[in-house]
Amino acid sequence: MPFPLHHDDPQQLGTYRLVARLGSGGMGTVYLGRSPGGRTVALKTMHARLASDPELRARFRLETDAARVIGGEYGAAVVDADPLAPTPWLATEYVLGPPLDEAVALAGPLPERSVRALGAVLAEALGQLHRSDVVHRDLKPSNILVTAFGPKVIDFGIARAVGDERLTRLGSTVGTPAFMSPEQAAGLDHTAAGDVFALAGVLVHAATGNGPFGTGRAADLLYRVRYAEPGLTGVPAALVPLLARCLDKDPARRPGTAELAHLLRDGDGPYGAGSHGGAGYGDFADRLPEVLLAEIARRACEVWEVRAHRLPAPPESRDAQVATTRSAGVSRRRLLGVTGGSLLGLAGAGAGAWAWFGRGDGAASASPSAPASASASAGSSAEGVPHVPTRAVWSARVEQVDDLLPPLVVGDQFVVLTKKGLVGLDATSRKEKWTCGKVQRAWQATTDGERVYAFVPGEKGGAPVVTVCSVNLANGEPEPLGEGIAVVDADVTAAHLLTAADGVVYLIARTGRPGATATERTAGWRLVAIDARTGRERWRQPLDDGGEYEPQSANARLVGRAVGGQLLLTRPWYEGHADRLQAWRAGQGAIAWRQVLLRGEADSSFVLPGRLAADNARVYFGSDRLSARHVSDGRRAWEFGPGRDVGGIAKGARRYGRPTVEGGVVYAAEGTRRIVAVSAASGELLWQTDLDAAMTPGLDIPPVAGERYLYVHATANGPGNTRGARSRDQLVAIDLHSHRTAWAMAVPDGLGRNLVAHERARVLVYGSGGLVCAVPFA
Repeated sequence: MPFPLHHDDPQQLGTYRLVARLGSGGMGTVYLGRSPGGRTVALKTMHARLASDPELRARFRLETDAARVIGGEYGAAVVDADPLAPTPWLATEYVLGPPLDEAVALAGPLPERSVRALGAVLAEALGQLHRSDVVHRDLKPSNILVTAFGPKVIDFGIARAVGDERLTRLGSTVGTPAFMSPEQAAGLDHTAAGDVFALAGVLVHAATGNGPFGTGRAADLLYRVRYAEPGLTGVPAALVPLLARCLDKDPARRPGTAELAHLLRDGDGPYGAGSHGGAGYGDFADRLPEVLLAEIARRACEVWEVRAHRLPAPPESRDAQVATTRSAGVSRRRLLGVTGGSLLGLAGAGAGAWAWFGRGDGAASASPSAPASASASAGSSAEGVPHVPTRAVWSARVEQVDDLLPPLVVGDQFVVLTKKGLVGLDATSRKEKWTCGKVQRAWQATTDGERVYAFVPGEKGGAPVVTVCSVNLANGEPEPLGEGIAVVDADVTAAHLLTAADGVVYLIARTGRPGATATERTAGWRLVAIDARTGRERWRQPLDDGGEYEPQSANARLVGRAVGGQLLLTRPWYEGHADRLQAWRAGQGAIAWRQVLLRGEADSSFVLPGRLAADNARVYFGSDRLSARHVSDGRRAWEFGPGRDVGGIAKGARRYGRPTVEGGVVYAAEGTRRIVAVSAASGELLWQTDLDAAMTPGLDIPPVAGERYLYVHATANGPGNTRGARSRDQLVAIDLHSHRTAWAMAVPDGLGRNLVAHERARVLVYGSGGLVCAVPFA
């Protein structure tokens, strides 16, 4: 998905004019560019600060060479490159197709004929690489783009030439654990047979939606890759023996790429005589699901609508902040190990990785003394000031935080809703950067992580409208995305901004003519999708919600989350309505499925406030049990909790808290005693930890998982003090390795309804009375 250019991005690279950002990581940035003749390309660059490192330049040249070896037949064709430029860059064709992981999330597990065609072409692609003495070493679903003419392999950032021991040493720990070969996981040489092992894992994912060794933390995955049998449940029976052979722990027993391509074709016949040479795959598109073909067509049209947009420069220089990060002495070799060695491993690094390694392990622990001095300089010392927790990095006094809108993380800011409107706070210094007084209600604003969107009611030509805007992050001014949507009333209850993702803003608006009858007003609610770049309406559909909608009522308001190519919508149970979960196809505006949630599966607090706990495969609920439903069809995936001892919970009362999912693990509070961690894929208990007997876990605030700690809300048992029950709130950090409580911190004025992490700034933020507080996030 294209994003706006930053103010300091170059105007062009070589002869290519930059139009948008496609992504950025710790090693470089990928841009969307256009040639003077109008050809659209993807431009990969190395960060200028790293370009002086000869080892990194060598790896960039190897990535360029590997991309040329595989060519446009099986990869993104190299259009131009200058690896010797002061800022090295590589221009390839812009491939019109989604990554395989997104394709599976959108269309569900692919049918056998699709998997066979996909695997045969990929086997031939690897064969072409191997014949040139190059191994990929990081083949995974996100590195495979699905087009109408066949799959294309991308991202050769950690590829290496066979026998190049220097680059082997540089990248000895790189790769993606879920799709590594056993020998790679053991730190041994990854040969062509290792790529075959990874390809088999990719095909298992294509056929089932899951990798052969599940999900979870890296150490667990590496162990399973080396010692566990692959999970092939759901793989078409005819493919099981072949994929099992490819996943053999012994590289010598795996088939070669030519044999694998032949065996995959054998069950499905030739694929026509088309784009992939003599192998014959001209009708590859005929073997893809229709929903996937529609997504490819949508992307083909969308790319021509992208227009250059550059974000304004921030009001103050970040030179001092950058200097601080650099002075911390980040090791380039250490960074290579973190980012998987890829110069453009966009999914694994980014500014958050720089902040984490720049601050060092000591800063992550955040002793109370260090934050206190930082806060003191801002006039809010953590020591001796009432209501400010001892571990606070900073605190900002605001006018009455409205915690029905969780703090929004966007760029280097937190955005909170206060009595005077939306307020942007610098995530590092807590400095107030802007105020937007035109946004006064929680249902008026949302973010996609890049921009803050809000709607403003008004009139146009005497008729009421609501206008969706992008809030300028420098001055807080709402900048309209389009002409506005005609509504019944020109007031703030005429719409509800649901969510924004993948370049689309979703809202619910009460459309119709002024002076409409009560019946017309009830029937006038529409679900509307707006293009975040052009402001044009993509689609609108009647809101099938069974009655009058009330955005101002948190108990009756829908919650939306865009995952897996779908928009999930649900609302809590209230009088006259059952809990329902429905999915809309994000690109088409059509209902994909509807399901009624069981009583006890979810209650009114699971969406108050915030969004659904979900990943691309499942959505998770907590009430009298933990449960998961498949994103693909809404059916029950698993449930956890019946029969477990949850302490002193009254019969019929809620037993589990609002869950969160991170890294393939679902975390939730259980009853009055403990925190549990269960597998997101199976619902199997991974670990549990009892809190101190003096504390009861909170059920309303979902945990937040960092790399080192799980942060949870708890309440101190025993008598409260004169400030009331909320003054007994505690923020507890549980060590994710030992599963023991690392520290607990009293929150004098009580936690709001959310804990929100800013990974780049490494702080965890919450509202507390008239304060917004930040504590270290590790």
